[in-house]
Amino acid sequence: MVLEDDVILRERCDQRQRVCIIMLNLVHVTHEAVHKVGGIGAVLEGLITSTAYAESVARTMLLCPLFAIDGDVDARLGPQGEVFFSSVDGRCDHRLGGVFGQIEKQYGVGIVYGRRQLRDSLTGGSQDVEVVLVDVRSMVQDEIDKLKFRLNESFGLDSTRYEENWDYEMYLRLAEPGLAAARAIGLQADGRECVVVAHEFMGMATALAAKLHPDWDLKTAYHAHEVSTARRIVEEHSGHDTMFYNVLAKCGEQGLSLGDIFGDQSGYYRHALTEASRHLDVTLAVGDYVVEELRALSPEMAHSNIHLCYNGIPVHEIDMESAARSKGRLQDYAGALLGERPDYIFTHVTRLVPSKGLWRDILVMQSIERALRKSGDTAVLFVLSTEVGGPRSREDILHMERWWDWPVAHREGLPDLSDGEALFYQGVQGFNARSRNCKIVFINQFGFDRATCGDRMPGEMEFWDIRKGSDVEFGQSIYEPFGIAQLEALSFGSICVMSSVCGCRFFASKSAGDEESPNLIVADYTDYQVSPDTIEGYTSCPREVREQFDVQVAERVAQEVIERLPRDDEKKALLIKRGYEIASRMSWDAVARDHFLPALREITGVRCPTGV
Repeated sequence: MVLEDDVILRERCDQRQRVCIIMLNLVHVTHEAVHKVGGIGAVLEGLITSTAYAESVARTMLLCPLFAIDGDVDARLGPQGEVFFSSVDGRCDHRLGGVFGQIEKQYGVGIVYGRRQLRDSLTGGSQDVEVVLVDVRSMVQDEIDKLKFRLNESFGLDSTRYEENWDYEMYLRLAEPGLAAARAIGLQADGRECVVVAHEFMGMATALAAKLHPDWDLKTAYHAHEVSTARRIVEEHSGHDTMFYNVLAKCGEQGLSLGDIFGDQSGYYRHALTEASRHLDVTLAVGDYVVEELRALSPEMAHSNIHLCYNGIPVHEIDMESAARSKGRLQDYAGALLGERPDYIFTHVTRLVPSKGLWRDILVMQSIERALRKSGDTAVLFVLSTEVGGPRSREDILHMERWWDWPVAHREGLPDLSDGEALFYQGVQGFNARSRNCKIVFINQFGFDRATCGDRMPGEMEFWDIRKGSDVEFGQSIYEPFGIAQLEALSFGSICVMSSVCGCRFFASKSAGDEESPNLIVADYTDYQVSPDTIEGYTSCPREVREQFDVQVAERVAQEVIERLPRDDEKKALLIKRGYEIASRMSWDAVARDHFLPALREITGVRCPTGV
C-alpha cells in the first residue's frame, strides 16, 4: 500500500514548550469524492491541499456512494486515482480484502477502496487522500430498517417520510458500511481522534450513525455549505433575497423560526437532515447569514454549537504583463466572435441556477451600455455557465460553431440550449439587439480553452485566463452561502461585484479592513423597506415592486463599475496590488488555520499546530 500504514502517529514538538501535537484523522462524507462538479469539490480541493491542513491531519478519507458500476476499474477514482480493492471489479487481492468481505456480506454492499490525489490547479499544491466508494443498491433490507429505527428513536428522524427519495435513501444506506470501512482501514488507530465531517445533507446520516456508536468514540461535524430550506424559500418566493433577509432579521428580533413564517418545512428531507445537525458535536457554517439561517430552522437549532467557518479563495500573485497577456487573449477571442476587440472584459463564471440571479447582470449591463455610449468605450461580458451534466463534445462544439455561429448565436435543444439555458439566452438576445457598445457572449460549456470551446478561441487560452484577464467579475446572487467564484479573480486585480447576501462579502470586508477597497462592489438588493415595515409587508410585496427595485440597485452598481474601471496602467497596478493583499487574507491556508482546525480542536481536545 502506498500510504504508509506504519506511520500511525506523527508528532511535532515545540522546543520551547515541548508540546506534543497529535494529528487528526478525518472522514469527509461527500458526493464529490472522485469528481469536482460543484462548490463542495472546490472546498475539499482548497482545504485539503492547504499547508495548515496538512500539518494537522494525518489521514484523510473521502466517503461516497458508488454512483455507477460500468467503466474500467483503474478509472474509478479518476485520472489521479489508484484502486487497491474493488469487489465490484473482482480486484480483491488486498490485505484488507478479508475484512472488507465481512462488511460486504453483512450489509449486502460492494466496496471500492483506493487513493487519489487532490491538486490545486492554480498553486500546484497537492495532497493524497484515501477514498471509499460503497455500492448500496442491493443493501440488506434488515440493516437499512435497523438504522432507520435507531435514527428515529435517538434523533426523531422519521425516514418513512423520505425513503421514496433516492437521494435520501442512498446516503442513508452509505452510513453504516461506510463507517465500518473507515474503521477497517484504521482511522481510529492508536488513540488518534477521528472526526466524521458531513458535507451538506449527503453526509448527515453517516454522522448521525456515528453518534449511535459511542464506543467508537468518533467526533462529528456538519459542514453547512448552505441551508437548503432557506435556498428553496428564496428561489421560489417572488421577493427573493429582498424579501427573505428582511424577514430573517425580524425572525431574529421576534424569536420566530422559518416554519412560523413560511409554514411547516419538515416534509422536505433536506430540511429534516439539516435540522438534525444540532445532534452533532459542531456545525461549520460557511457564511454569516448561514449561521442566522441555521438558527432560524427551529427553537432547538437556535442553541446549537455553530461556528463560523468561511471558505477560502484561490490566491496567486500576478504582474501587469501576465494580466495584460490574459486580457489580450480574451479581447482576441471577443474580436474573433464579434468582429471587434473590446476595451473592457467582464466575466461571470457560475452554475446556471435561479439563485445566481443572472438577470441582474443584464440589468447592470443596460446601464453600463448607456454610459459607454457617451465615453465611446466598448465592453464584452463573457457568461460561462451551463446546466447540463457534462461538457459538450468537441464534435458538437465545432458543428455548432460552423453552422449557427455558436456561442454568439444559439439554438434551442441539445446539443445546444437546454430549457434553462434557453430562458437566459432570451434575455441575452434582447440585450444584444438593443446595445452598440456592450455585448454579452453566453458560453454554455464546461472548460475554457480551444479544445472545449471551438477553433475561434486562441490556441494559447487557458481556463485561468478568464480570471487573470477580467476587468470585472459579476456574482449578484439572490442566495449565496459563500461564493468562491465571485472572488476567484480578486488576486488578479479584477473588480468583484457581489450581492450583499453573498457570504464572501463578509469575509472580504473583514479582510480589507478600514483601507479603501476599489476591487469590491457590494450590490445591496435587500436595502428596501416596505410599508408597513412588518414580516407580512415583505412576504406580500408584489413581484413588480421587487423587480423595479432590482433596476434601481443595478443602476447604482453600474455607476460604481464605470467609476472604478482601470483606464490606465497605474490604476490597473493598484487594483492588482490591493486585490492580492485582500485575497491573501482569505486563502485556504488562513481558513484552515483560523476557522476549520480550531473548531475541530474544540470538539476533540487535540492541539493543532499553527505556524509550525
